Amino acid sequence: MPKKVIQEAARRRRRPTGSGAVLSHRLIVDTALRMLREHGPAGLSVRRLGTALGADPSTLYRYFRGMDDLTLAIADDLMGRAMEGRRSTGAWRDDLRDLGLRIHTAYLAHPQAAVLTASRVSGRAHETAADEAVLGTLRTAGFPDPAAVAIYQAFIDQALAFAALDAATLALPEAARAADRDVWRETYARLPARTHPHIAATAHLLVARMNRSAYPTALEMLLDSAEARLAGAREG
Repeated sequence: MPKKVIQEAARRRRRPTGSGAVLSHRLIVDTALRMLREHGPAGLSVRRLGTALGADPSTLYRYFRGMDDLTLAIADDLMGRAMEGRRSTGAWRDDLRDLGLRIHTAYLAHPQAAVLTASRVSGRAHETAADEAVLGTLRTAGFPDPAAVAIYQAFIDQALAFAALDAATLALPEAARAADRDVWRETYARLPARTHPHIAATAHLLVARMNRSAYPTALEMLLDSAEARLAGAREG
């Protein structure tokens, strides 16, 4: 049976941990993010987290049911960072673009955590607030509900998929990233037109582009498609 998680007010430590900090949900999540950044998912465990916090590892179960519960809290925290300071302009396309780029940026700021959490569904406050914002933006713009839900799914999945993809690249050792970057210049740019005419014709463009994220372009393509769908709905 899962351990019962005690509410924040009741579980707050009255004395500092061995590191001098007062244990809290916020401190645990922040410490876990730091450990993921420094050591990757393999370096995050209840024992190591307890050591980093200067607390008995068993104390963490007063805040989280286990590592999966903590993982979902981290996922929701990343979405909260994306939503922080967001303001609606009332222009649906601008608002969706802003939110998509915010999600992508927030996840790439913590690439190891992004790789760990991008595929998860937490159902927590920040995640549901983001979902409500996307659906509200679409429905207020006049998208019929079936179209709004379809676009919402594509929008969220696209943002998280690119976040996971780009974060996985950032999470690689620098030597591996450099080697991957060099492939475009050292291999693709040297392929002969006789055997690879289309790559050869566009090699200079590939070298300039392929080491950048395609997410902004993909996002604009999605928004173009959504705009065309909205126009069709209005005409119908």
